[in-house]
Amino acid sequence: MSEVAQICSDLIRFDTTNPGAGERPAAEYVAGLLSEAGAEPVVFESAPHRTNVVARIPGDSPEALLIHGHLDVVPAEPADWRIHPFSGEVVDGCVWGRGAVDMKGTLSMTLALVRDWARRGVRPERDLVLAFLADEEATGEYGSRYAATRHRELFDGCTEAISESGGYSVQAQDARVYPVAVGERGTAWMRLTARGVAGHGSRPPVRNAVAELCHAVSRIASHRWPVRLTPAVSALIDSLEEILGERIDRDRLEEEAERLGRVGTLFRAQIRNSANPTMIQAGYKVNVIPGSAVAHVDGRFLPGLREEFLETIDRLLGPGVTREFVNLEDGPSAPMEAPFFERMCSALRAEDPAARPVPYVMSGGTDAKAFARIGIAGYGFAPLLLDPGLDYLGMFHGVDERVPVTGLEFGVRVLDRLLASPSPGVT
Repeated sequence: MSEVAQICSDLIRFDTTNPGAGERPAAEYVAGLLSEAGAEPVVFESAPHRTNVVARIPGDSPEALLIHGHLDVVPAEPADWRIHPFSGEVVDGCVWGRGAVDMKGTLSMTLALVRDWARRGVRPERDLVLAFLADEEATGEYGSRYAATRHRELFDGCTEAISESGGYSVQAQDARVYPVAVGERGTAWMRLTARGVAGHGSRPPVRNAVAELCHAVSRIASHRWPVRLTPAVSALIDSLEEILGERIDRDRLEEEAERLGRVGTLFRAQIRNSANPTMIQAGYKVNVIPGSAVAHVDGRFLPGLREEFLETIDRLLGPGVTREFVNLEDGPSAPMEAPFFERMCSALRAEDPAARPVPYVMSGGTDAKAFARIGIAGYGFAPLLLDPGLDYLGMFHGVDERVPVTGLEFGVRVLDRLLASPSPGVT
């Protein structure tokens, strides 16, 4: 088994479910691998067992690049999986388990690369800051937010960053599209509260909190958000038209996304804001009208559209329901017209002549938000060459998550091209 596959398998076997027992054992494993490669990892905890690891690999230039990823994973129910989600087994050429794509596979590529460099005496072109973080699958409070504020000095010199959710292949006719993320939608996780008058369930209600809340949630769920084409999404669609050799009707983008299949998923969720009700809590007995009811909504808004999003939510809530934020973060963006963006694209094309890199905006969110606050422009670049039949995006938080061993090995080669000094020297 190749080293990258072995590291990925080992990382998956650490159950770092969030919420759960924490990331400490996985963090200690990572720190050990880095130490063996000659690095001096800094290990710190934001709370018991919420462990983070940061290491700097000296390069030929003090200007630094941040490579960050998260050690935690979302829950997995073993009964739903073909292979146990924390086994890390290699079956049918893939490493299986929770975190294989989100994002222990990516972490394994970084670790395998720096260990290979140590053996060969290779230096990176510029300083690399490697961050292995806790709590990305929640708010990042115990991971990226804590690291960026309480340990800001560890990221000195970092101007750009790469992390998950970009650089993977999507088959498009005779070409392979590689979306390189230049931004992501902002996050507005909201707690909605309706307050009414408690009373007996058999009597006419004075003001029923459950009903008020349900009406508000229904208005939010059924709202048709308008299409808003940001520059990055517009550039993506332009690129796809060129690659596919056909026009994509901008007046029917949702239908066009459906028609284009997996290529269409690259823009389907990124053309508008969204708000999805996810939890409701109310009442304690069938014949009692409760005095309050609570719901949670996962809101996402495109870069620059925060105020429009919140104004719409407030209108949909109506006067009887209030909101408060569980998490509110703007959508970060990084420049498309930048030398580093072109370098990522060139590294992909060098390893895959059929590669057609395109700019991309993530529908969800990552730790890039926390680092954007301290001036680091974040890109989604975790290169993977995938079998066309593998539903990569569908495995994020899904069942039977797995990553091809050959895809991981491809990713290590791409990162080597991107990050190694043109004239490797002995460290």
